[in-house]
Amino acid sequence: MEVVSAREAAVKPFLKWAGGKGQLLKEIEKYYPFNDRKFTKYAEPFVGGGAVLFDILGKYDLEEIYISDINAELINTYIMIKEHIYALIDLLSIYQNEYVPLDTEQRKTFYMAKRNRFNELKINGNEIENIEKAALMIFLNKTCFNGLYRVNKKGFFNVPMGSYKNPIICDEKNLCAVSGKLKNIKINCKDYKQSSEFIDENTFAYFDPPYRPLTETASFTAYTENMFDDKKQIELAEFVDCMNQKGAKIVISNSDPKNSNKEDEFFDNIYSNYKIKRVEATRMINCNSKARGKIKELLISNF
Repeated sequence: MEVVSAREAAVKPFLKWAGGKGQLLKEIEKYYPFNDRKFTKYAEPFVGGGAVLFDILGKYDLEEIYISDINAELINTYIMIKEHIYALIDLLSIYQNEYVPLDTEQRKTFYMAKRNRFNELKINGNEIENIEKAALMIFLNKTCFNGLYRVNKKGFFNVPMGSYKNPIICDEKNLCAVSGKLKNIKINCKDYKQSSEFIDENTFAYFDPPYRPLTETASFTAYTENMFDDKKQIELAEFVDCMNQKGAKIVISNSDPKNSNKEDEFFDNIYSNYKIKRVEATRMINCNSKARGKIKELLISNF
């Protein structure tokens, strides 16, 4: 297994993503086991924006990689970048050239038209329109408020326009680099449990589920129509136990309940057989300003 050259390594996430792990990479990379030649596979079953994935792709040449997410629009975008990069870039270039010169009111009209079209394709679209849907996903991510992906109960994307002066909607160089890196990766729109067929004793698996909210009102798990409640957090811990028994090396990240309640032992209890490290992170997405800023997050590992 080769360590990839620095020149080749210039690849970064193509979307902004709530809970993205860019700021925690220095901590997470300490767990990478790939210098042990036994570990030739990587699995990331809640891939999201893929900060850890792209960090690993930039540093190692692994034999097999599996990524998945239950967000169908997100996974469609990964697949379109992998399989139809030039058609995608053509559309994004058009959006950039049309959107950037507009004034604020014209931008709002343009943005709402694209958001409505995305929701139409999200609900009623077919495979023929998957490239357009992926281009709209990237356009909305680069121009909406805070780069959020949020849907209402009907499944409609409902984030308002952001106030970026000169957004880079078509980052051609990075998109082409990402496309090349994704060529041999298994990309799936599946529940995390489906990764069990891939994960074995040669696998490093990183689980980054929707975080447990720190307060009753802080829940930001609505990036799909399904909520990830405490019952699902416990189910994930049980699944991790099964993967641990297979011999995989595993890291899980989540919020630290002790930020808001020193007595809350939820994760300490469900991962009592694992090592739990509390690391410092910065949270910017929260309607409560007191919940922003430096807080602790959890990195849980079986080694």
